[in-house]
Amino acid sequence: MEESRQLTTGRNYALLVCTLASFLTPFMGSSINLAIPTIGAEFHAEALSLNWVVSAFLLTSAAFLLPLGRLADLYGRKKMFLGGLAGYTLFSLLSALAPTLPFLIVTRALHGISCAMIFSTAVAILISTFPAHSRGRVLGINAAAVYAGLSAGPFLGGIITHYLGWRFLFGANALVGLFTLAVAGAKLEGEWVGVRDERFDWAGSLLSVLSLAAVIYGASTFSLGAFTKGLFFAGLAGILLFAWQESRAPFPLLNVRLFKGNPAFTFSNLAALINYSATYAVGYLLSLYLQIAKGLDAQTAGLILLIQPVVQVLISPIAGQLSDRVEPRIVASTGMGLTSLGLLVLSTLSLQSPLLLVAAILLLLGVGFALFSSPNTNAVMSSAPKAYYGVASSILGTMRLLGQAFSMAIVTVMFNLYFRGIQISPQNADLLVKSMSLSFIAFTVFSVGGIFASLARGQIHH
Repeated sequence: MEESRQLTTGRNYALLVCTLASFLTPFMGSSINLAIPTIGAEFHAEALSLNWVVSAFLLTSAAFLLPLGRLADLYGRKKMFLGGLAGYTLFSLLSALAPTLPFLIVTRALHGISCAMIFSTAVAILISTFPAHSRGRVLGINAAAVYAGLSAGPFLGGIITHYLGWRFLFGANALVGLFTLAVAGAKLEGEWVGVRDERFDWAGSLLSVLSLAAVIYGASTFSLGAFTKGLFFAGLAGILLFAWQESRAPFPLLNVRLFKGNPAFTFSNLAALINYSATYAVGYLLSLYLQIAKGLDAQTAGLILLIQPVVQVLISPIAGQLSDRVEPRIVASTGMGLTSLGLLVLSTLSLQSPLLLVAAILLLLGVGFALFSSPNTNAVMSSAPKAYYGVASSILGTMRLLGQAFSMAIVTVMFNLYFRGIQISPQNADLLVKSMSLSFIAFTVFSVGGIFASLARGQIHH
C-alpha cells in the first residue's frame, strides 16, 4: 500500500514538472514577440537584426531536437531534462542582463538548445512514468499546458513588457525555471535510459542539424531571393541524404525501423506534419485580417484570437482521456475534419464578414486542434518502442516545427502573388483578403489530406 502511494506521488511530481516545463517553453516563445519593438528601441536595431532574436531560438530548438532526443535515450532522459531546465534558467537570466543585441541573439540561440532538451524529454518522461491506460489523460494535460503557454504569452508578455520592461520578462521566466528545476531535481526519482550499449551517431547528427536549419530558415525567408530558395532546396536534399545515411549506419540517430512496418508511427507523424502545415499560419493571417481589414487595435485582435487556444486548453485533457478509450485515429481524424471545415469557411472571409463569424470559426478550430493534438501524440508514443521514446518525441517535435515553417512559406508565396513589394495597409486590404483566401484554400486541401493520413495509422489499442 505504501509502495503504491509513493509510486502515485512520484508520478504526480513527474506530471507537475513536465507540465510546468511544457508551459514555460511556448510561453517564452509567444511572449517575446510582444517585446521585440521595445528591444529594438533600446538597442537602436533594424528589423532584420531584431528578427534574429526570434529566429535564432526557432532554428536551434528545431535543429537540435533529434540529436538531443537520441542522447537522452542513450544516457538518461532525466539528466537531459534537468540539463534543459538548468540551461533555460541560466539563459533566461543572461538574456535579461544582455548588454548588446548580439549578446541577446547568442543567448536566445542557446535558449533554443535548452528548450530542445526539454522538448525531447518531457513527453518521453511522462510516457515512461505512467501506465498505458492513462497516457492519453496525462498527454492531454501536457497539451493543455502547451496551449496555455501559447495563449498566456501574448497577454501576460504584453502586460509585463508594458509595465515592467522586457528584461523583467526574461527574469520572471528565470525564476519560474529555477523553481521547476528545484522541484524536478528533488522529486523526480530514478532514471530512464532506453539503450545503454549503442554509440552516438555524430555524422548523422551533423547532417540533420545542418539540413533542418537550412530547410527551416530557407522556408521562413523563401521570398528574400535566390540564396534562401537554394538554401531551402539544399536542406531538403540534405534530409534525403540523411535518411539514406541513417539506413546504413550501425547505430543511427534516426532508426528507420521505427517507420518500417509501423504504420501507426509513420502516419501519425505524417498527420502531425500536415496538421501544423495547414494550421500554424492561421493566427498570423487572422491577426492581419482583424487589424488591417477590420480596423481593430492589437489588444482587441489579441483578445479575439485568444478564443482558439483557450478552447484548446479546456478540451485537450478531455480529448487525451478519450483517446485512452477510443482509438486515437478516430478522435484525431474527427479533429482534422473539424479543422478542415473551419479552414474552408475561413477561405470565404471578406471585408464585410462579421466578427461573430470569425469568433465562431476560432471556436471550431480550437475544438478541432484539441481533438487532434493529444490523441495524435498518444498514438505516436504508444507505437514507439520503449527504448526510443526520446527519439520518438523528438521526431514528433521536428514534424511540428517543419510544419510551422512550411505553413509560413505557403503564406509567403501567396503574399508574393498579390503584394510584390507593396506594403500591407488598410488601403490594400482587398489584396490581403484575396491572398488569405488562397492560403486558406491551400490549407484546406492539406488538412483534408491529413484526414486520410490520420485514418491510415490503424489500431493502437490491442
